[in-house]
Amino acid sequence: MSPEDFLRRHTRLTRSALVPEIRLHLATEITPIWQATEAWLVEQGIEPPFWAFAWPGSQALARMVLDRPALVAGKRVLDFAAGCGLAAIACAMAGAAVVEAAEIDPLAIAATRLNAAENGVAVLAETRDVVGDACRWDLILCGDVCYEAPMTGHILPWLREMAAAGAEVWIADPGRAYLPRDGMEVVARMMVPTTLELEDTLERPVTIYRLQ
Repeated sequence: MSPEDFLRRHTRLTRSALVPEIRLHLATEITPIWQATEAWLVEQGIEPPFWAFAWPGSQALARMVLDRPALVAGKRVLDFAAGCGLAAIACAMAGAAVVEAAEIDPLAIAATRLNAAENGVAVLAETRDVVGDACRWDLILCGDVCYEAPMTGHILPWLREMAAAGAEVWIADPGRAYLPRDGMEVVARMMVPTTLELEDTLERPVTIYRLQ
């Protein structure tokens, strides 16, 4: 089974609560997609299906971009750890010159490509770890990336290098434990609807920071 066939079988087209303008292939019941991915993982070594949900950080980034398109219009944008590609798609819809989506999970990249096509926009999606690349972007979006200490330790030094090289780096965080507080400027705050399947509350406050 191809990644695209897997996605079509185990998700359905829907819209996130905060960003109804964008259609996404998402899981609507958490248990079946996790069980299906476990079976796939045995055969293919695929990661857990974080791409199958519109996480609060990505929803907040997409909402801000669609509400304030001048922030991204004409810019070269990277959606880092893109998941389902929600923030990347919003940037393409808002007039970004070039939008890239980076993920280490091939199913996430397949989901981003399907979702971009569904919304009629162009997103360059690539399965690899871009940490360590030289800066070629004007803006880097990071939604909900500081959920584990190893992940944060891997990405933050590079993101700070990107900010020092001239890129704007936005980190949208719903209160995860490993977000560093130093060198962060608050850009926006909003409440994002979520579900008890993924979070411990039906609504989570998300803060979007600019990395200094």
